[in-house]
Amino acid sequence: MQIGTAAPTPTELAAAPHHFIHNISIHDNYSVGTFEKEAIKTINTLHKTKNVIIMVGGSGLYVDAVNKGLDYFPAVDASVRDNLNNILATKGITVLQEKLKTLDIRSYNTIAIDNPHRLIRALEICIGSGKPYSSFLNKDKGKRPFKTITIGLTADRPIIYDRINRRVDIMINEGLLNEVKTLLPYQKLNALNTVGYKELFNYLNNEWTLEFAISEIKKNSRRFAKRQLTWFKKNENTLWFDYLTDIKTIINAIEAKKQE
Repeated sequence: MQIGTAAPTPTELAAAPHHFIHNISIHDNYSVGTFEKEAIKTINTLHKTKNVIIMVGGSGLYVDAVNKGLDYFPAVDASVRDNLNNILATKGITVLQEKLKTLDIRSYNTIAIDNPHRLIRALEICIGSGKPYSSFLNKDKGKRPFKTITIGLTADRPIIYDRINRRVDIMINEGLLNEVKTLLPYQKLNALNTVGYKELFNYLNNEWTLEFAISEIKKNSRRFAKRQLTWFKKNENTLWFDYLTDIKTIINAIEAKKQE
């Protein structure tokens, strides 16, 4: 899954020590909670010899899990999720969206309801606990033993969208379709229900044309980028820089922030 996940290249990996790259299989059960525990353990180890560690990522939930900690949720019987996954497969995502709207309108209005993982997670908590998913959010989680300085790079939206479109074309030219073909036997796995894979599965299953599948990858990537910006802009402490800003300017801002 080198191409579809846009993993760092061997040259990039050799330039600096990396962590959590190709560290799990698509067959492994993995969650943001597991990531939080593993990431904090790694950070504590690295901080024994390094004062500064750089975390780079696009998933706001995973970033917040490390920086702020996760909300507590009660254990829910696995059959609840199994039933919701079955509804998703047989009746579609709209039925689940309407169900969340009934059970927890706050979550319906705030989470990414077109993301089946997030949608099912919210629903299983609502059903399993008998309480709204949103009622478990934003409780006191305690303070992390490290300071976080958050840097955001931004650009005008037309530039971002143009780069996304070109990036998808590059991935196709690099062999994304062949990569997806090797994963076709595993297309039902949750790990592969992601942008770039699910669209090409539809093409390989003769449901879409290749041209339409590629256009959907671009559209869904743009939507994901929009959600990312919305999420990260909620953090009022983020230092935002235009993507063309000289790196020295950004480093100076970080150094100043470290002294606060």
